[in-house]
Amino acid sequence: MRYTQKKTSLLCLLALALGCTAGVAQAEDRWIGTWAASPVSVKNETALGSAPMTIRQTVHISQGGETLRLSLTNEFGTEPLTISAASVGFFASDDTIVDGTAHPVTFSGSPNVTIAPGQFVTSDDIKIMLPIFSDLSISLEVPAQTITTLTEHPLANQSAYLVPGNQGTVVDLPEPEEIRNWIFLKNLLVPTTSKRSAAIVTFGDSITDGARMSINSNHRWPDLLAARLTTNKKTKYLSILNEGISGNRILHDAAGPKALDRFDRDVLCAPGVKYLVILESINDIGRTYFARPGTQPGEEAVTAQQIIDGLKTLVDRAHAKQIKVYGATLTPYEGAAYFNAEGEKDRQTVNEWIRTSKVFDGVIDFDKMVRDSAMPSKFAKKADSGDHLHPGDVGYQMMADGIDLRLFR
Repeated sequence: MRYTQKKTSLLCLLALALGCTAGVAQAEDRWIGTWAASPVSVKNETALGSAPMTIRQTVHISQGGETLRLSLTNEFGTEPLTISAASVGFFASDDTIVDGTAHPVTFSGSPNVTIAPGQFVTSDDIKIMLPIFSDLSISLEVPAQTITTLTEHPLANQSAYLVPGNQGTVVDLPEPEEIRNWIFLKNLLVPTTSKRSAAIVTFGDSITDGARMSINSNHRWPDLLAARLTTNKKTKYLSILNEGISGNRILHDAAGPKALDRFDRDVLCAPGVKYLVILESINDIGRTYFARPGTQPGEEAVTAQQIIDGLKTLVDRAHAKQIKVYGATLTPYEGAAYFNAEGEKDRQTVNEWIRTSKVFDGVIDFDKMVRDSAMPSKFAKKADSGDHLHPGDVGYQMMADGIDLRLFR
């Protein structure tokens, strides 16, 4: 997989084009995000575009409804992207959908749509009864065309399937190729009229993205938090929009645009956003002492103070839109490939600032939840995925269970 870089001004243009207003809208009939993924620019090394293909992708929604809208994106594409047909059905297993559940998707009344480079489109209303936490399979039929760059969320830890031809409504795809990325998907929206309904955006890197969780398990800490929210009558109307990107940083582009540049797109323009959880900067620290491939040592080095200043900027921008912001402490990383003793000092400095600065509306102390009590620079053994940087399934559960739901009332 090869990431590509594009000018981040495109993100600013996209955010302006949205005409978005963050915060909880007061309109009688409004839409709220029930699922989202942050896209990045990836060189197309798939068969998409070489001949007519169908790609089927599964997503796990965090709120239900009676109507759905699907947003597709060509944000990083260099050519117009045509989708000849799209459908949404209920996931059965692997590449199979529940028979009889494929619902056609239209865009301004048409079954096909062409998305200009740097743009996204949102579908017409799809009449479909959605229980909360439904697993939906989205099938896109992609005709032959030039696709140099994919707008993609890589490392999704969720199986997707490619097959030749136009087979979007086929129940069981014949001999598909399995990949684990979300391609061309931006978000899913459901309508709500509840005054308590709102979205929580979880913003960060691979730990928010669910790296090293069990494949297809929906065991990311934001997924697990969504499940907890439904158990409380004061939080059961809240949805989760996971805007984590594996490898992402605050101050430098790397795996996707840096946090400062994607913040409008992924947070301020998120439909229905009222709360924000920020867990980001461990990659800024790690890459300060171990340069990213293709860069020189020290070229992208940052200080703890620069990270703090970056976080302050994000908080200020969210507060300007009346979004409550919760700072999450950075989890341990001793033993990780890019661990450094000086980097550990930076992590401690950033964490102490998160805990004590009172810049945030509250603190979620993930560090204390998962660290080894005897060696606090390391994960507790049961929480560690084995790479000493990411939690495993147990660690993600510990993170979700440790969040005080009163923050979201």
